[in-house]
Amino acid sequence: MNSAILAGMRVVEASAFVAAPLGGMTLAQMGAEVIRIDPLQGGLDYRRWPVTAENVSLFWCGLNKSKRSVALNTSTPEGRELAQAIVCAPGDDAGILLTNFPPRGWLSYESLAARRPDLIQFTIQGDRNGASAVDYTVNPRMGLPLLTGPQDIGQQGAAHVVNHVLPAWDLVTGQMAATGLLAAERHRSRTGAGQHVKLALEDVALAVMGHLGFIAEAQLGFRREGCGNYLYGAFGRDFLCSDGVRIMVVALTLKQWRSLRDAMELKEAIATLEATLGLSLDDEGNRFCAREELARLVACWVGARTFAEVQKALDLHGVCWGKYQSVSELVACDPACSFANPMFSEIEQPGVGSYLAPGHPLEFLGVESSATTAAPRLGQHTEEVLSGLLGLPSAELALLHDRGVVKLS
Repeated sequence: MNSAILAGMRVVEASAFVAAPLGGMTLAQMGAEVIRIDPLQGGLDYRRWPVTAENVSLFWCGLNKSKRSVALNTSTPEGRELAQAIVCAPGDDAGILLTNFPPRGWLSYESLAARRPDLIQFTIQGDRNGASAVDYTVNPRMGLPLLTGPQDIGQQGAAHVVNHVLPAWDLVTGQMAATGLLAAERHRSRTGAGQHVKLALEDVALAVMGHLGFIAEAQLGFRREGCGNYLYGAFGRDFLCSDGVRIMVVALTLKQWRSLRDAMELKEAIATLEATLGLSLDDEGNRFCAREELARLVACWVGARTFAEVQKALDLHGVCWGKYQSVSELVACDPACSFANPMFSEIEQPGVGSYLAPGHPLEFLGVESSATTAAPRLGQHTEEVLSGLLGLPSAELALLHDRGVVKLS
């Protein structure tokens, strides 16, 4: 029996790429039943890289763990009817749709709400007007690529911008989708009212830019320039050990700063630097102003030692630091990315094989965590859902399959 925190909740998902699938998987990994409605041939991201040698998408598998797949041809009236019936099927904790497709056709909120007035629909959009936008188009508008990379990038202009490989706005949007959907479900449980929640990727980015002070900073006339690998507003940067290992050290808080200073035996040198500059480096902003001078001291200390020596000293003093490593090194050598971390388990993914897969990072006291399961095969649960949820007999399913309306796995 499923005793996970969201056991009993049923969510239908029609989605592609990152934000909506991530939101659905977040709910699924906390115990909700999440049913994907997929095209017969697979969706827009069904072959999204990275892929295996056999062209199986590791991206798609990664974002659809613990879900179920129903494959329908929604270009046909019968397929659209089945899709809407699944969304609106009875259940106190059902009638919930998550999508990042335009809310029209069978995904029309008005059409679905006519069938189930307490429907909750969560629609993720590109911009707030419904136009197309993705992380790689939103991020340039936020100005962040001009703050990433070399220190003089602001002067060099757009010819030298650095895009980020991590789709930050997609990831935040996916988590907000899960949060917003749960908020709407709580509202319905208290009032009985359905809801159409809309969330624009663009608005998520703008909100975060405001929360972190970027917008106010610009409004007040301050122009922030790129600062390379330095931590803005405090002290932090990458440094190279004598054996070629690169590390990142951070002294954001006073405790972190003093730990770093003591680990590297820089107390006297820092006192001399403070007297020369007329600054107290206990102040994080002053540490940023003196970053070049501090970096020379730290680089000299780190560069004279092997990684093992640096690691021992930094750990002894509780310094905030990290080692630069490749993803391959992370997987091969880092205990946090292994079975030593209970978040991970081994799954058998059809078309891929066995590999390490993360569950949900949240830990709830006294509540069982849902076991992580592989992403479904395309249409794996079509028969199960249509017969169990909608009561379609096997003969009718066979006819629908023969007419190209459904895919039976």
